[in-house]
This record gives sequence, C-alpha cells and structure tokens, in this order.
Amino acid sequence: MTADPSTHQLRLLLVLAEELHFGRAAKRLFISQPAFSRQIRTLEERLGVALLKRSTRRVELTPAGEALLPHVRAVVDAVDGLHGAVKAQARPGQDRVVLGSYVSGLPALRILLDRLRREHSCPEVELRAVGPVDQVSALLNGDADAVICYGPMPEGIRTLPLGTEPRLVCLPDNHPLADREAVTLAELAGLPVVGFPPQASTEWRDFWAVDPRPDGTPVRYTEQTGATLEACISLVGLGHGIRFISESGRDLMPRPGVRFIAVTDLPPCTALFAWPASRPASQALTSLLGALRSHLRTAGEVRHPTSDKSWWNTP
Repeated sequence: MTADPSTHQLRLLLVLAEELHFGRAAKRLFISQPAFSRQIRTLEERLGVALLKRSTRRVELTPAGEALLPHVRAVVDAVDGLHGAVKAQARPGQDRVVLGSYVSGLPALRILLDRLRREHSCPEVELRAVGPVDQVSALLNGDADAVICYGPMPEGIRTLPLGTEPRLVCLPDNHPLADREAVTLAELAGLPVVGFPPQASTEWRDFWAVDPRPDGTPVRYTEQTGATLEACISLVGLGHGIRFISESGRDLMPRPGVRFIAVTDLPPCTALFAWPASRPASQALTSLLGALRSHLRTAGEVRHPTSDKSWWNTP
C-alpha cells in the first residue's frame, strides 16, 4: 500500500457497492463519472488490491472487495463519529448549525441570519466557506450540516427553495456584445464557456453552461477551468471565454474588465437551502429550517438585504 486512502474515496466505494453502477453512483454523489472512476482506481492502487470486477454491463465486488467492505464502513462511521465529537466539543452545551456558503455570499448571509434571529427563534450558526463544486461533498462528508447553494442538486439531498433569480452572461468588456443591455443565447452561439473542474457533475455543468443550447448545439469549453466565481470572472476578463452566473454575482462580485449582460431566453436559477437526507436533522437544523420557512411564508422569496433582488451564493 503506497499511501493511505482518503475518507472521500472510501465513501465513494460504499455508494458504488450499493449501486453497482458507476454512472448511477456518480450521479447520486453529484460528481462526474470520469472523476468518480479515477478516485476508485486511486483507492485500489493505494490499497494494493482489486476491489471491483468491471465489464461493459455491470460492476461487481471482488472477493477482496466484499471482505474489506465492512472495514471500509467502520472507518467511515468512525470518521463521522469523530466529526460529531469535534462539533460537540467546539461549543460545549450549545447546539449549532454549520452552514456552508460560497465566500462571496457570506456578508449578505450574515445580515439575513441576524434578521432571522431578531424575528424568529434561531439557533447559533457557524458560517463556513464552501465552493460550489464542493458543496455536495461537504454535506455528505459531514463538513457542513447544510449549505446555501444554487441547484441543481442530486438525489439524496433535501432542499428548501428560497427564491429564483435571473442568470446573466459574463463577457469581457471589449467584446462586441459588451455594451448591449440584453442578448439572446443564439447571439452567444460559438463563444467558448470557461471550463469546469472534472469533479463537477455533468448535470450541474450542463445547467450552468446551458449545454446543449436550445437548438441542440453542444457547448465548446476552454482548456482553462474555474472552480470559483472569482476564478471564472478573472478568466473571462482575460478573454478566455464566457460564463453564466446568477444576478447576485454581479452585485456581490463586481470586477473591472468584464460586463454582466441579461440573457432574454435563459431560464432562471433557484436558490436552495440544502441538507443531506441520509442523516436525521439535528434540533438546531430543524429550528433553523423552521425559522426560514416562517420567514418565507411571511416575506415570500428571500431577498438580498441591501437591494430588491433575490440572492445567495453564486457558481
């Protein structure tokens, strides 16, 4: 064994053992199938043993895989127990929610949480920066109790819709379309989209790249990839491609060298409060969900605290 396996790789193996299908397992965890397969092969290399029998039709555990599966599950359970113990020790006697959000949305999120505390019974919340590509793994690994995100989200993740908002296209400021108030998807045809990291799922990538376009044309991606909003906007400003973002991204991340343009025929995105279905919701999480639901009933969609727009973190 050349290196210790990661807990993430062990979790992937447990899901694959349940699904016995790489595509379904990858979709369930909201990562791309090639990235999933690479992680499993790395796990086999690190353990020094073949865990799976692969064929064009099915996947089976090898005898070694079957024998090791209980130990894998025990390790994952132990790590989950450790995370729980650490959380309990971090603030003894206080129940809290670890809430992940993309870093650009954290200032506005704090304002909303302060409002919820004033208007409703709301537990203590620890904010944690979570990137849009890592938000699902943060939930499944127990690094966050819930996340504020944009869909789509995979099966196994429960969601509370918070509101919708338009998606805009981010263009270099020297592009011929940059001075327009609005454009159509047809006018953006042929422009490459800044690439997505390999761990991004196909469904998530397709939604945020609008791939394929309404006429069935596939999208061309750049070799450069951006996993964060900051990285994507920087690449757009350097002329490497375009990216679609939520309207909040324009308000939260203004940058020189780029323009944010409305796209008249682009469907909106939905802001979500998301948490894993595989774990029972804690009393604190249940309390926070109750406060959010009560706020939504009385105020409608969650609005940006400093403007008249819906908001949350942006891919």
